[in-house]
Amino acid sequence: MNKTIIVILSLFLILFVNISPALAVNNPRNTYEIRSGDTLWKIAQTYGITINDLNSINGLQSDLLVVGQKLRVPIMYQVVAGDTLWKLAQSFNSSVPLIRTANGLTSNVIYVGQKLKIIPTKLTMDGQFVLMTRDQFRDWLFNQKFTRKITYFQEHHTWWPSYSDFNGSNHFAWMYKMKDLHVKEMGWSDISQQLTVFPDGKVVLGRPFNTPPQGSFGLLNKAVMPSIEAEALAIENVGNFDEGHDQMTPEQRETIITVAALLSIKFGLTPSVDTIQYHHWWDMNTGERVLDKSEGHAVKTCPGTGFFGGNSTTDAKNDFYPLVRNKMQEILSTM
Repeated sequence: MNKTIIVILSLFLILFVNISPALAVNNPRNTYEIRSGDTLWKIAQTYGITINDLNSINGLQSDLLVVGQKLRVPIMYQVVAGDTLWKLAQSFNSSVPLIRTANGLTSNVIYVGQKLKIIPTKLTMDGQFVLMTRDQFRDWLFNQKFTRKITYFQEHHTWWPSYSDFNGSNHFAWMYKMKDLHVKEMGWSDISQQLTVFPDGKVVLGRPFNTPPQGSFGLLNKAVMPSIEAEALAIENVGNFDEGHDQMTPEQRETIITVAALLSIKFGLTPSVDTIQYHHWWDMNTGERVLDKSEGHAVKTCPGTGFFGGNSTTDAKNDFYPLVRNKMQEILSTM
């Protein structure tokens, strides 16, 4: 084979790969990495889905795309020996019913050499709010690229709503109520927190990660509030975790630890009083960080006097940070 033929064949293969990524068989990861010039419309056209489906699959809160961000997309997969629909669903963030529907299958039987279209599972969304399991949040977080620096995150409890207000399915209803409180009564631009952890262990995205939280610290000192929260994320844990009130469920406890570990890994943080901060350690009016020297200051008990042993820095160091560090090691061992 002469050099001219080799060059022609090489150009043909490059062209085929560039225009037909959706047909790449046995792509080990059904992800597409955003490049300069990409739009949701362009990506949706390439992979044969709608923009709405692309949004739902990836929990996108806006049309903003960041170079290096990764999106879950449909792929074509050629069945090999040992494959089952369940294994494929687990490998490619899909489900058995979804694969069957996409391919017109009437049973779970598949055969070697068969080509299947595998579509990732859609996340549950209502407007800007995205409801996720712990595993879905992990996948979402590690596929994101953020446009601002994150150096710490805040732990809060809602106090209201508390456990008695949650019925197991009203996640979005309470997100809208909290947003109304923050926007209409507090005068903020959006719901304050980026993440809300519910008693069933589910997580809801709220304020976009690329927008700093608002109003958590320094309510009466508008001059310092933006600088305090410029590099922060806010987490609201639904419940009243002051002693004698709500008893945290095992599901919520596990999610609070896991979310803290995932954020620490994502942003390169080591759990400490500087990187995982309790609302109780700040004067809510002046924005001064007082830590355990709260006498004479306007402080809340948030995230609760019963939050993982208490709300002091000693409680955090002895009872919360070790759990987060252990979870980080557990997660990293699987990556």
